[in-house]
Amino acid sequence: MKKTLVALAVAALTALAPTARAQWVVIDPSNLTQNILTAARTLQQVNNQIRSLQNEAQMLMNEARNLASLDFSALSELRAALAATNELIRQGEGLAFNVQRMEAEFSRLYPDAYGAGSSGAQMALDARQRWRNALEALRTATKVQSQAVQNFAADERALTDLVNRSQSAAGALQAAQATNQLLALQSRQAMQAQQLQVTQDRAAALEQARQVAVQERAREVRRRFQGDGTAYTPVVVDFYGR
Repeated sequence: MKKTLVALAVAALTALAPTARAQWVVIDPSNLTQNILTAARTLQQVNNQIRSLQNEAQMLMNEARNLASLDFSALSELRAALAATNELIRQGEGLAFNVQRMEAEFSRLYPDAYGAGSSGAQMALDARQRWRNALEALRTATKVQSQAVQNFAADERALTDLVNRSQSAAGALQAAQATNQLLALQSRQAMQAQQLQVTQDRAAALEQARQVAVQERAREVRRRFQGDGTAYTPVVVDFYGR
C-alpha cells in the first residue's frame, strides 16, 4: 500500500512539472531599464503638453481681458457741456459772431469818421447801439462764466469715474479707453477755456471800439459847433436825440 501511494505521488509530480516550468517568468534587466526610461520620457512629454495647454489657456484669458471693452462713456456728458456753452454764445445779442455780418455792422456802427451828411439823430442812435453791443457782450461773457462754473461739478464726477475705471481696468483696451476719455475731458475743458476767453476778449474789444467811436462822435459834434471858422452861425445842436 505504501509503495502504491509513493508511486502515485511521483506520477502526479511528474505530470505537473511541465506546467510549472511553463509559468516561470524570466526577467531581462536591460529590457526592463529601457521600458522604464521610455515610460519616463512619455510622462515628461505628457507633462510638457499639459503645461503648454495651460499657458495657451492663460494667454487666451489675458487676450480676452485685454480686448474687453470699457462699459462706460463720458462722451455724451462732455458734448452736452460744450453744446450748452455754444448755445449761450449763439443766443448772445449785439454784434453778430458771423464774420460777414460782423464786418458790415462794425463798419456802420464804428466808422472811421463821421461825414457832414451824418445827422445828429443818426449819430445818437449809433451811440445807443454801440452801448447796447458792449452791454450784451459783457452779459454773454458772464453767462459763459456761469456755465463754466456749473460744469465744474460734472467734470469732477466724470474725472473721478474715469480715474477709478482706469485703475480697475481688466485689460489694455479698457485702460486705453479710459485714458482716451480722460484726454477728451481735458480737451473739453481747454475748449471751454477758449470759449470763455473769446467772449471776454470780445466784450473788451467792443468796449474799446465804443470809446473810440465816442471820441470820433465828439470830434464831429465839436466841428459842427465851431463851424468852418469864417463866421459864427448859431445852429441847433442835437445831443443824443434830444
